[in-house]
Amino acid sequence: MTTSIGYLGPKGTFTKIAVDAMFNGDIKKAYKNIPECIYAVVNNEVDYAVLPLENAIEGTVNLTLDYLIQAKEAHIVSEVIVPIQQHLMVHPNNKNSIEQLEEIHSHSHAIAQCHHFLNNHLPDVPTHAVTSTGAAAKFVRDNPDLKIAAIANHLAAKEYGLEIIKKDIHDFDNNHTRFVVLHKDSKELTSNKLEEKGYKTTVIVTLPSDQPGALHQVLSAFAWRNINLSKIESRPMKTGLGKYFFLIDIEQKMDDVLIPNAIKEMESLGCAVTILGSYPYYQHSGNGVTVSN
Repeated sequence: MTTSIGYLGPKGTFTKIAVDAMFNGDIKKAYKNIPECIYAVVNNEVDYAVLPLENAIEGTVNLTLDYLIQAKEAHIVSEVIVPIQQHLMVHPNNKNSIEQLEEIHSHSHAIAQCHHFLNNHLPDVPTHAVTSTGAAAKFVRDNPDLKIAAIANHLAAKEYGLEIIKKDIHDFDNNHTRFVVLHKDSKELTSNKLEEKGYKTTVIVTLPSDQPGALHQVLSAFAWRNINLSKIESRPMKTGLGKYFFLIDIEQKMDDVLIPNAIKEMESLGCAVTILGSYPYYQHSGNGVTVSN
């Protein structure tokens, strides 16, 4: 049976690298934005969706998180961590030198990840933020007469036939992005292509209103059970100032006792708890990526 996967497109994005790392020769469909991709799973247009959730330098992709909270039918079933390597590329028929460039296109996160390079080498060249690094590369390919460049990855250069004129312009070598795989069924998705690094369980916690010390009590429910948390982050509920969801990453697989009892304790405090998923996570080396549809 053929599996269909939706991802944040177009082709040549880092998300596509994550897709190719997790899936084989399945049907892979690019979507224009994150909400479309998530609701493609919810509405059964595709079996899975792959989206960026967090970057080591720029932090959480808030749009992904906000829509995950809203789309309760989409569950995190796997995660792949991809190294982020940014390159400066131009159309091969218009090999402008760096000094001739008049504009640089890329995703806002990618532009921020190359701040030092841009500030030191192209301080007077304006940047233009687009929906993805792949979209930037596609725009450069489609406009060979413009003196523009894209910041994108090697997959985008290959996909759109662009010439890399400056490699590895990112500011930090330890830059990685977490990509989550979503599915309507909460059953975990394993990979036979990547080495498993561990398990996570991700929950959303809403605190009771006007209860002093509620967040401390939530964290205590994990602490005294020796449950390790790798992340806790707040997001506004969009119902008024001072009202937040808390995203919590638990560094272990959902079990029958510890995590369920921690959840029961939080609920007894008046908290609402939603499990986004319990899933394996994988590390991708960034090497050996092939272009596939």
